[in-house]
Amino acid sequence: MAMLTFSFLVAGSFSLGSMAANDITPLALNAVRFFSAAVIVGIIAASTGGIPKEAFRQPWRYAILGGIFAFYFVMMFFGLKTAKPVSTAAIFTLTPVLAAGFGYIIMRQITTKRIATALAIGAVGALWVIFKGDIHALLAFEVGRGEAIYFVGVIAHAVYTPLVPRLSHGERTFVFTFFVLSAASIVIVLFGWKDVLETDWMNLPAIVWIAIGYITIFATTITASLLAYASVRLASAKVMAYTYLVPSWVIIWEFGLGHGVPGALVFGGIGLTILALYLLLKHEA
Repeated sequence: MAMLTFSFLVAGSFSLGSMAANDITPLALNAVRFFSAAVIVGIIAASTGGIPKEAFRQPWRYAILGGIFAFYFVMMFFGLKTAKPVSTAAIFTLTPVLAAGFGYIIMRQITTKRIATALAIGAVGALWVIFKGDIHALLAFEVGRGEAIYFVGVIAHAVYTPLVPRLSHGERTFVFTFFVLSAASIVIVLFGWKDVLETDWMNLPAIVWIAIGYITIFATTITASLLAYASVRLASAKVMAYTYLVPSWVIIWEFGLGHGVPGALVFGGIGLTILALYLLLKHEA
């Protein structure tokens, strides 16, 4: 249930993010979202049991995770400047394949034949959506600049997932998330302080503030907590299996926002990603 909610909330960030991506720099937007999210989660952590001294041990853990998390989101918004929400969501579904590989390297998590088959089906479905069912575009490997930029971020996200259980020392979800978001805020400010200072905050379009509010509360605060909660309870590949639902959610978000729906061929790829999710979540002795 945590990852199902995660996939729906993440999908909203693609649609709303694409509407605001060209009105504010990725570093400025993410500086505000991570700082605000860190404050919100910090208050929740402090009011639901406090932040124990033990959580301050080995702070380099949070620096690594926060840096990777920040890098992913900056690449996402750079990509959304030119890439379509459904295409970027499809690229996001490549995360389970990458997470399975990194899960083995970092945590020695074994991928069974069924899971490997599901990941392969999901990857085919993702490519189908990315290339809009055009075999000629696939053979020519015509990938847009935005999609290529975002894919680099997706690799970082795939590394992040197995690193969470590897670097976690059993901290409560909100405490762990608070430190990760705080580290991400520091990293963003160190690299993007100039963008923050140069942004005309008082004259930004309303959609930017709507996007920042949604991304801060729902696509950062809540999703980071859901991901931290699920990552220590499920294998990396299964955690990220829910990303296969994101393109479907994005299509619903796009329709709801009045942006129409993609061509009929794209739905063949969506069907494969849903089949992959079913195979990944089916009980296996």
